[in-house]
Amino acid sequence: MADKEVKFSLAKWITPGALAPEGTAILSHRFSIDRPMKGAILRASAIGIYYAYINGHRVSDTLFAPGFTAYGKRVQVQEYDVSQLLCEGENTLSIAIGKGWAVSVLQFAQMADHVSAIAELSVAFKDGSETVIGTDEDFSVYSSPVLSSDIYGGETYDGTHTPRLLGKASLDPTVKARTVLQMGEWMREKERFPARLIITPKGERVLDFGQNLAGFVEIRIKGHAGDRIVLSHGEVLDKDGNFYNANYRDAKSLATYILKDGENVLRPYFTFYGYRYVRLDEYPDKAVDVSAFTSVATYSDMERSGDFHCGNAKINRLYQNVLWGQRSNFLDIPTDCPQRDERVGWTGDAQVFCRTATLNYNVKNFFEKWLGDMMLDQREDGAIYRIVPWNNGPLQYISAGYSDAGVICPYEMYLAYGDKALLSEHFPMMKRWVDYVRTRGEVEELWLGDAHYGDWLGMENPHLVGNCHGATQQDLVASAYFAYVTELLVRAGRALGKDMTEYEDLHARIKKAFRETFMKDGMTVIYPKYDGLATDRPIHPVTQTGLALVLRFGLCLPEEREGIVKRLVSMIRENGTHLTTGFLGTGNLLWALVENGETECALDLLFQESYPSWLYAVDHGATTMWEHWDGLKEDGTLWPEKMNSFNHYAYGSVYDFIFGACAGILNAEGTAGYTDLLIRPIADRRFGDHLYASLQTENGLLSSAYYFEGDRVRYEFLIPKNTKAKIVLPDGVHEVGDGSYIYFI
Repeated sequence: MADKEVKFSLAKWITPGALAPEGTAILSHRFSIDRPMKGAILRASAIGIYYAYINGHRVSDTLFAPGFTAYGKRVQVQEYDVSQLLCEGENTLSIAIGKGWAVSVLQFAQMADHVSAIAELSVAFKDGSETVIGTDEDFSVYSSPVLSSDIYGGETYDGTHTPRLLGKASLDPTVKARTVLQMGEWMREKERFPARLIITPKGERVLDFGQNLAGFVEIRIKGHAGDRIVLSHGEVLDKDGNFYNANYRDAKSLATYILKDGENVLRPYFTFYGYRYVRLDEYPDKAVDVSAFTSVATYSDMERSGDFHCGNAKINRLYQNVLWGQRSNFLDIPTDCPQRDERVGWTGDAQVFCRTATLNYNVKNFFEKWLGDMMLDQREDGAIYRIVPWNNGPLQYISAGYSDAGVICPYEMYLAYGDKALLSEHFPMMKRWVDYVRTRGEVEELWLGDAHYGDWLGMENPHLVGNCHGATQQDLVASAYFAYVTELLVRAGRALGKDMTEYEDLHARIKKAFRETFMKDGMTVIYPKYDGLATDRPIHPVTQTGLALVLRFGLCLPEEREGIVKRLVSMIRENGTHLTTGFLGTGNLLWALVENGETECALDLLFQESYPSWLYAVDHGATTMWEHWDGLKEDGTLWPEKMNSFNHYAYGSVYDFIFGACAGILNAEGTAGYTDLLIRPIADRRFGDHLYASLQTENGLLSSAYYFEGDRVRYEFLIPKNTKAKIVLPDGVHEVGDGSYIYFI
């Protein structure tokens, strides 16, 4: 729900200022406890990243607090029970601070130009009295063993460092952000992976952890003072088996450690890395103790809500790649990728994937927090930027299919969790966005003439390496999405009991204008203006993406649908049963087929193994989802380094098709929250001997499964309490309530 503002009674924002030019420092204060305590609560936040300590002990295992928000508008406050860390007598409150997201340069801009912190310790005593210690100019500034840290650049840590008193903290009157209680999930250390040593053809020592992820390498090693370990991070090896990270662009992604005598436990504090491989650029010994290195995954501590497995090992690996794509990119905000010089909240990736996200984890709090920043960042005219939180960067890009996340994501959260209060909170943002788009074209009903990302990475022009916009008209994509989000706004308003007559009429007029502008004789055509005149790439009148959007968004007449479906299928078959869709088209393609009776074509695409396909990456050793269908080519060469992430999750949206169409679990039309179900599984032997999918709903565990037993299929369903379902099977329709059901057909 709406954020809860935190008011500090005594604490003030403080900064080390010029005393810590690299933005890393320790702010510290000593105080006395002179009587028996009842309990103590610490509240803290920062512009940057902080870790709080009481008497040398970290107050929590959370990482990267206070999280990534629209720092100029609001910043989260974490609350910790520190009763067990205090003692009678002398105590010390310390705050280690680094630049983090707020002060690092992200996508060409900074959200703040210096670090700041605020903290307030409230101690209650058994005699009923209370004392409060708050940050102020009496806090001392000490040097940090973290010599430098940056989200893209990496971190340098000196284990031999002895903190030096640098002076007193300064009050920071520049912080104007509201302080609000923690909304999102805590970020924590999660899975851990051991290393395998590789000696590359170049003779370099490289550690392979077997899983691409977002996180860091922990090193436990005995050392001598002054010894150095320097790590470079990478996702893949090149075609010769050598370490490669040119695709990180300007992100150096270095971890540099200066060892102390004796035992060292080394890890970064104020940054994270995206990687599978680590090159030992410097290491003190000739022999590498592989057991000293552990890869630690870090992501938001979301509750796992979904599960899937089947009898096809490659589809199971694909599902694991989808999960790891989400884990790697759900580090407080939904990022595009965790490794290169981006790692920001791209709205297009989030809207494409958000339904799948709800099927893997409970992301209600996660998205509520991110959408809260989107509401704060929304311009007065209703525009929503391409990335959220917005970093005040120079590229103020508003794009269809991306900024439309302001409508699509709130509505998908409503479908997943049935929370009308949450939908109501976001409804004004949704309406303002639709109203903004109404002003963007020659007429109110079309979005024409603006620049967009279009069907990003569409492949109709594969010879144009470096041109990523695809061949589908951007104006067509924009106007199609305008129709879609207007329809979702109408549905949201109806769910909330609002009069949506104005927007129902607008939606009807958009569909009519779309057909008159982008269609002729039942097929898409080029609108001969604006993007239709593009000279940077050929524009195709008919594309898989264009047809998929027309079908899914209901933009054709009923009598035109059959011809469009046939044309779409023929394009796929003539291309060797391959897709040519990019970010926006892919999430709609399989659904457009199966919803129009072409289930076999949809499944043929799902099980396709040659490029381009989901299983192509699986066959080439992927452990996450790739940005490009052929990020790694058949000959072992790589897509150009300018843009080639091996940990982008957008194409992982295929799992909402596997769950919703293959396992067959959907909300019944006009319902939300999985309390009224339509279950219509597709039993296909290419999934192997079985398929199982489940989801933990508000009412309990929901599952759909089938098992091949000779010539028959055994279907098993678990329906949660207070839930009803219409189960559609080859033998007919079964209307049931909660319980377990088995059918042999």
